Formats: sequence, C-alpha cells, structure tokens
Amino acid sequence: MYDVIIIGSGPAGMTAGIFAVRREMKTLIIGQEVGGQLIWANEIENYPGFETIKSFDLINKIKDQTIKAGVEFKEDEVKKIEKTVEGNFLLYTSRETFEARSVIVAMGLSPRRLATPGELELTGRGVSYCANCDGPFYKGKNIAIVGGGNSALDAAEFMSKIAKQVYLIHRNESFKAFDSLVDEVKNRDNIEILLNTEIKIISGSSKVEKIQLINNKNNAEREVELDGVFIEVGRIASTDLVNDFVDRNDKNQIIVNSKTETKTPGMFAAGDVTDCEFKQIPIAMGQATIAALSAYQYLQKIKSN
Repeated sequence: MYDVIIIGSGPAGMTAGIFAVRREMKTLIIGQEVGGQLIWANEIENYPGFETIKSFDLINKIKDQTIKAGVEFKEDEVKKIEKTVEGNFLLYTSRETFEARSVIVAMGLSPRRLATPGELELTGRGVSYCANCDGPFYKGKNIAIVGGGNSALDAAEFMSKIAKQVYLIHRNESFKAFDSLVDEVKNRDNIEILLNTEIKIISGSSKVEKIQLINNKNNAEREVELDGVFIEVGRIASTDLVNDFVDRNDKNQIIVNSKTETKTPGMFAAGDVTDCEFKQIPIAMGQATIAALSAYQYLQKIKSN
C-alpha cells in the first residue's frame, strides 16, 4: 500500500515525489520515460539557478535527487484505475497492480499528430516527434521540421548543427516563437524556411524518402527528397485514463482548484496536463509541490476520521 502514486515521471511528477517523501509518505512514480516532455527540448534557458542547461543534464539532476530522497520508480504505463470500497485507488499497468491512498496525475502532454498520409506508417522510420532524442541519427542528412512555435524553432536550431539541410515548414505567415529564437533560425545558412506551407504526403518504402508540399496560398506544389521529418506542432492532453475521476475542459486538460484537487477526493493533478494557462517547467513543478502537500493534508484528514 502506497500513500501516494504519481502518474508521470517528468519534472512535475518527480517534484511531487520529492515533496511527498519529505512528508514521510510512501511514494511510487509510474512513468514510461523519465524526464517526460523535457526530453523533447535541447537546452533549457529559463530554469532558475542555471543560465543554460542541457535538458538531459537537468533530467538527471532531478532524477538523482528524487531517488536519493527515497522515491520508488516503475518504468511502465498505467492502463486502468479503479476505486476500492475503502476509498483507495487501484492502478493497473500491463504487468502489475498497485494500491494507493491518493494519486497525483502529472503525465504531461502527448505530441500532436499532423494526420498526414504516411505519417503513422513511417513513425519510427524517419517520422519523429523528438529532435533531441532522434536528431543525432540524422548527421549529415536532409530533414524537415514542421511547426511554428518555440519547440519547432528550437528543434530547427538544434538540427542545423547536425543535419546537412533543414527545411522549416510552417502553415502560417509568421512564427509564434520568441523573437530571439526566430532571428537565430533565420541566420542559419542551412535552414530553408517555408511559410504558408503544409505537408501533403510523407512517402517512402521502408523509411522516409520524400515529402510532397503544398503552398496554402497559391496551391503550388513541391517535392522534397529527405531522410527524416520531425513534427513539432504542439502537444495534447491524453486524459481518458482518468475521465471517470476528473472534470476536463474542451482541451481534455484536467480541471483543478488552487490546491490541485480534482472532483474525486484523493486524486490530484499537476503540470501541463491541468487547465493551468501557462505551460512552463517552473510552473509545473510549483503545482506539483502543492499537489504533494495537498495529498499529505488529505491523508491526515482521512486518518483522523
């Protein structure tokens, strides 16, 4: 029996773990990949205490601190959650079943897909959603980045140091990224920016070989031969797992109050998976701290009843 089980092993999940064990709660984190969305970044420049830090370095620092604090980790995916007659939670993974008095949902967001022909078939064979993870495999090759926000431009800047040629494809007229990042990308000689452009087809026999582009203003088409496509068009909340226990907004994000409580007593949520407007690492970690302390208060309350 755990006092709290945390779903998600990103910065929010690990932070919740640290503060939970400091309250002497028996704590388990279940997550598929330590670091969560942080692995999709290259460098972090807005994290207090570091002028700049590589994402993997930050992940390892947080993970080491979490383990030293006494948090248990399980690299797995929660498939189903049930409530017991005693009011506890049963969490089923593909291999095991765990029981906890409280749950903190901190599973972040999942990559948004383009729904372009060939995308699903070639995922893992040239189509990727993480330049920081898979980028090094494309050294000296031609690749495309799709998107117009900070993650897309960060990926383009990162890949320009590795790939031979980078095509930055954005369906709109202008970028939504920070001006400094836009300027940096525009100054890279091996990045070709294609605005008002969308991918019509991704094709290849056993791996990505080429893409068909269309200009959404004049309908002009262009074919580009390349080796990889990195899709960076945002993230979505995949929260069907907890649908029966929480209220969600129109983006499927979990609605929480100021104490990160959901509509189900004993279930809390923190980080990007919640309806908090701003999606930043320090905000997610702050919410996770509140979630751990709120879970502790919840346990004290049920113990006294």
